[in-house]
Amino acid sequence: MRERHNVYVIELDKDVLYEAKFKKANPDYVTGKPCVYVGMTGQDPDTRFDQHKAGIKSNKYAMKYGIRLMPEIYEKLNPMPYGDAQYMEVDLAIRLQQLGYGVWQS
Repeated sequence: MRERHNVYVIELDKDVLYEAKFKKANPDYVTGKPCVYVGMTGQDPDTRFDQHKAGIKSNKYAMKYGIRLMPEIYEKLNPMPYGDAQYMEVDLAIRLQQLGYGVWQS
């Protein structure tokens, strides 16, 4: 199996908390913790972040509120096979939510 997929985490501006869907998806958000978007890609996370910001196959929260990548959370996990990346995207989102982060994962 080729290890060419990556998970990534984008820090979102706290204004995302004014979005009803985001707030509803994060009932246990702890004030002061980061808000993030968690994704996976077959590309370099920097390239994928630039695409989100440019509106290319973008998540609306990542495009509108994305501030920066948070490699301190994900870089030690990458790269990995496609199936592992699919699993890790969900697992990482759940773990961050359990830590009180505001999380969106598509």
